Parts: sequence; structure tokens; C-alpha cells
Amino acid sequence: MGCVFHLLQIGQADPWKAGLWAWAFGLLALAAALGAIAHGFKMSPAANLRFWQPLNLALGLVVALFVVGVVYDLWGLAAAQTVLPVMLAVGAAFFVVTLVFPGIFLVFILYEAAAMLFALSVYGWLAINNQLSGAGWMTAGVLVTLIAAGVQALWKGQTRPVTFIWQFDQNGLYHLVQMVGVALLLVGLRFGLLS
Repeated sequence: MGCVFHLLQIGQADPWKAGLWAWAFGLLALAAALGAIAHGFKMSPAANLRFWQPLNLALGLVVALFVVGVVYDLWGLAAAQTVLPVMLAVGAAFFVVTLVFPGIFLVFILYEAAAMLFALSVYGWLAINNQLSGAGWMTAGVLVTLIAAGVQALWKGQTRPVTFIWQFDQNGLYHLVQMVGVALLLVGLRFGLLS
């Protein structure tokens, strides 16, 4: 939520972009809160599913808004506004898939990977060609996001947690690495919004 407030504070020169990314980070914060409840408390499977449904919707929309943000940085406002309803529909479709096939996390991994690979290629290109202030930071943030997802996928099913002050399972490792990715993305957005 700190990212949301910071983006809205510095985004006066480009309120559409700042608002878009603020929504993405706000939905990410909502998903994180729901995930903390779903993973952190013992409850019946039915009760746990009630937390996963809005969590999956929030995650689907985060990825959709992320793609819109990438389109904005690559092709501009008009293209982003055109693709916004399409991507919101894709995010909603992802949510429907999770309702039809609950508990299959592979669907999210594929959805997120496609979006992040698109973002990595776009921000990498923008950074190499010096087309966008902060693109190098965005590239690093996306790369760390992909690494976090890889760590989570590779560690899934391991019976021994990793101890780094506290014990972390595959989800904890993902979030530990992803915190770095979020910070890098915020730095990249800050450079872009203040340039």
C-alpha cells in the first residue's frame, strides 16, 4: 500500500499512468492480505476457498493491469486505453478458469509468465534503446519477479523449509524474493513518472 500512496503522490504529471500502477499495487496488496489469511490460518477447505476466490480475481487483475502499464510505456496512452478493457476481460477470464479448475496453480504461473516475458522483452528493449527513464529498473524488477516464480515452482513439494531468520516454504521464498522485485519496479516507476 505504500507503493500506492507514493505513486499517487509523485504522479501529478502523468495521473493516468500513476493511477493505473496504483490500482495494480493496490490489488497486489489486497491479494497479499488475503494470501496471508489463506496461508496463515487453519480453517476448513471450504473457508479457505472463500479467501482464494477473491485472491485469484485480484491476482488476475494485477497481471492484466501490469500488461496495460507495459503497453502504455511502449505505445502510449491511446494504446493503453484501448487495451485496458481487453486485459480486464482477460483477468476476469483467468478468474473464471480458477473457478472451473480450483487449486491448479499452474494456470496462474502460465498466465503470469506470459505477461512477465512480454514485460521483460519490452522493458529490456526500452532500456537498451534509452527510450524510457527507469526502464532498466523495470527490467530488473520483472526479472526478479520471474526468478521468484521460478524459486516457488522449483521449491514446491520440498519437505524441508529454508531457514533465513525464520523458516520459509516455497510460498515464503517467493514472497521474500518478490519483495525485491516490487522495490525495483517502484524505483523504475518513480524514475519514469518524475522524468
